[in-house]
Amino acid sequence: MIKWQLKRFSELSQYELYELLKLRVNVFVVEQNCPYPELDDKDTHTEVHHLIGRQSGEIVACARLLPAGVSYSNISIGRIATKENVRGDGIGHKLVAKALLECEQLWPNKDIEIGAQAHLEHFYQAHGFKKSSPPYLEDGIPHIDMLRKD
Repeated sequence: MIKWQLKRFSELSQYELYELLKLRVNVFVVEQNCPYPELDDKDTHTEVHHLIGRQSGEIVACARLLPAGVSYSNISIGRIATKENVRGDGIGHKLVAKALLECEQLWPNKDIEIGAQAHLEHFYQAHGFKKSSPPYLEDGIPHIDMLRKD
């Protein structure tokens, strides 16, 4: 069972921040063999929220919820990651569903925009997102922008 928490940067303990960054680096840098600037100054924005999913006390899932104007003109969700050893049990879908619910609570009745890895287009379509850009390379990985209309 996943226990969810939503925290601003200032509410994260040092240990939580370490665990969160370790998960993101393991997924986006190590697994995907993609060196890129993980620390992009968006985490500390006062209105950004970090969604954390714990299983047996360990962070196994995370997402970053951003207000309009930080990454896109719409609100957005980014840094969506799950720990490798929990994949295949639907945790990614649970994470996105919870992130959408939290966005609705924080910023009601707003469109949500994401920059998705192109191979995950169908995954995000299952959550109401539609492709809104042609493919582009970001850090050497094909991406597309996707939009979920309120």
